[in-house]
Amino acid sequence: MNKVFGIKNCDTMKKAFAWLEANGVAYEFIDYKKTGVAEAHLSDWNARAGWQKLLNTRGLMWKKLSEDERAAVDEQKALKLMAQYPSLIKRPVLDTGKLLLVGFSPESYAEQLK
Repeated sequence: MNKVFGIKNCDTMKKAFAWLEANGVAYEFIDYKKTGVAEAHLSDWNARAGWQKLLNTRGLMWKKLSEDERAAVDEQKALKLMAQYPSLIKRPVLDTGKLLLVGFSPESYAEQLK
């Protein structure tokens, strides 16, 4: 079963849900802001996709961080920040069991999920 991790009220999430439903792709939604969900999966996601792909530096949460928090981000610091602030994780994270797709584009989903 495909698992879609993210935040319910996110426009990108809504687009991904609509695409999945329109294309008959079954999925389970998991809100990664729930206690410990993001932290429990970060190590696996990092190994499969890389922290650079996971870390959303274009969102509102990134802009809210202090200069110190945003400075000299490396793997360890990025993982710590994403565990502390799950909103920093790019959405959605779709785990098919084999593939891990981070972010949403209709083209990428069509190519990877057909």
